[in-house]
Amino acid sequence: MANSEKSLASLIADLSRETSTLVRDEVQLAKAEMSEKVDQTASGAVSILTGAFVAFSGLLALLYAAIVVLAELIAPWTTQPWVAPLIVGVVVALVGLGILQSGRKKISAEGLKPSRTIGSFKRDRQVLKG
Repeated sequence: MANSEKSLASLIADLSRETSTLVRDEVQLAKAEMSEKVDQTASGAVSILTGAFVAFSGLLALLYAAIVVLAELIAPWTTQPWVAPLIVGVVVALVGLGILQSGRKKISAEGLKPSRTIGSFKRDRQVLKG
């Protein structure tokens, strides 16, 4: 009887030690995954800023096109000088919008969720439940 009690006490101590190790490992995993998410957020912010700069450049080109159109109305030329800046402005603005969308996706709530840690916690809970 003493042997089974000692064995039971040993099992309880092992369970306690293993549970403590498991919790520490899970916290380390959560820290590592959140660090990755911070890097992802920074990358998304850089994409948003880059997209904003490119879109602003497109706006400048569109403004240049408006200036050229106004100049044409004032003093008609033989060619259409406003077409090229207008096309360039629209293309640059679309590229900027694409970059902004990419940045938004990188920092969406779903993209920042620590999915590996959540999955690991779920598996651990199922194992502990038996």
